[in-house]
Amino acid sequence: MATQHPDNARAPYWERDGDGFVSSHEETEECVEAFQGLGVEEFMWDWEGKFTDEAVVDRLFHHYLSYFKKNPLGLKKRLTFRIPNIWEEKGYSLIRSLMVILTSEDFARDLNFPIPLFEVILPMTENAKQLIFIQKSFRELAQLKSKMFSKFRKNTEYINIIPLFEGVDTQINAKKILKEYIGLHKKSFGRNPSYLRVFIARSDPAMVSGLVGTVLANKIILSDLRELEEETKIPFYPILGAGSLPFRGGLNPLAIKDFDREYPGLSTITIQSAFRYDYPLPRVREAVKFYNTKSPKYSERISKNERRKLIKLIYLFEQKYRKSLDKITPKLKVVFASFPKRRERHLHIGLLSYGRKINKTILPRAITFTGSLYSVGIPPEFLDIEGLATLKSNDLMLLNKYYKNYTNHLNQAGKFLNFENLRKLSGAAIEKFIKKGANILQIKWGAKNKDEIRYKKLTTKVLGSQGNTKKIKSLIIQTGIIRKSLG
Repeated sequence: MATQHPDNARAPYWERDGDGFVSSHEETEECVEAFQGLGVEEFMWDWEGKFTDEAVVDRLFHHYLSYFKKNPLGLKKRLTFRIPNIWEEKGYSLIRSLMVILTSEDFARDLNFPIPLFEVILPMTENAKQLIFIQKSFRELAQLKSKMFSKFRKNTEYINIIPLFEGVDTQINAKKILKEYIGLHKKSFGRNPSYLRVFIARSDPAMVSGLVGTVLANKIILSDLRELEEETKIPFYPILGAGSLPFRGGLNPLAIKDFDREYPGLSTITIQSAFRYDYPLPRVREAVKFYNTKSPKYSERISKNERRKLIKLIYLFEQKYRKSLDKITPKLKVVFASFPKRRERHLHIGLLSYGRKINKTILPRAITFTGSLYSVGIPPEFLDIEGLATLKSNDLMLLNKYYKNYTNHLNQAGKFLNFENLRKLSGAAIEKFIKKGANILQIKWGAKNKDEIRYKKLTTKVLGSQGNTKKIKSLIIQTGIIRKSLG
């Protein structure tokens, strides 16, 4: 599933102006290029917190009719709307998105095409009632449209909903939420859902709970979904939303096989902008083909005893992460504000969007957060490393069992560490635990070769340019090109 996450450092290879900024008008071309040029099977159209081209299906059919005759939208290719969560963001875009789904069905019918849109993703799902509310609202809207415009045939009144579980706590409790949803669905629609696609966040929870806690929560929900599938006989198709850098998932064309080994049992992965645009095009196509054609696997099963132990580790690492976060984040406001823009997003405040907050610390979006810390030489993978330094041997064995790429991910991030900047921003505490972690894993982190030394010099300049937002923005792009992702 290609997404519109704005984490690319380089300009898209197909972009005519080459400025790296993808406007809402360019996103239709981007969608078709993902299908046609990269072999992607699904494209997520994001209505959450950003300006959106509402005529997307009209444009696709008008401008690329011959392609979609051969590759029908809704069959061979999928377009899936990520709708706003009206419990977190005002509902203006939700109503528009649902109407686009209905009118797109009318247009497709006139062309003798299948229904193009039949699923929506609900971000920040917290309970079963939210899912049912969206499905009932869609049914009522479809009935109203059919009544008002009776010269058209009736619209389909049912929409499949994909819950997106974001927070660590929500992922741990997802099984309970889904069991309640299945019961409510039967009451509301007279049957169980025929299948369930479940979207598991990897990026946003890392910003809130740290690297290790998020990965372990991902493993718990995947195990729980497999268990629930066996209990209910309803097929589950997990989706994992990951970015290119280890902190946001470590999913990139060079690491696709490592990612597959880390997360068996997935049906869908997100390939974000950096995956598609910051790596050589042949490697991108090769990685997409590998994942589309690989043999299916089952998720790992976690015993009740290990589950309890993993939950303790999750909250241990989360607590250590947040302690480190409080020391560093308040000093990076200028860097956050200087971060390059890659999409047409609403303001991250007020009526049109929502903020992320830990205690009294207000955080930017996950890509801005990750890229800013990397650009000052403090990869956020290391903010919870005090947890590693305090583990007993049995707990370390359990961690390595369920987070197979942990050492590998720290090695990848460790190339970009700038210890001088770390000391300036946090004192000696975090550095002390990084050195303890290095001793435990028998590794040495920091710049070694020419590119890594150059990167370190750039991060020193970022921290030394706090009064010059234009210069910081340019430096962030330069560091992003080296690490092959803005954030």
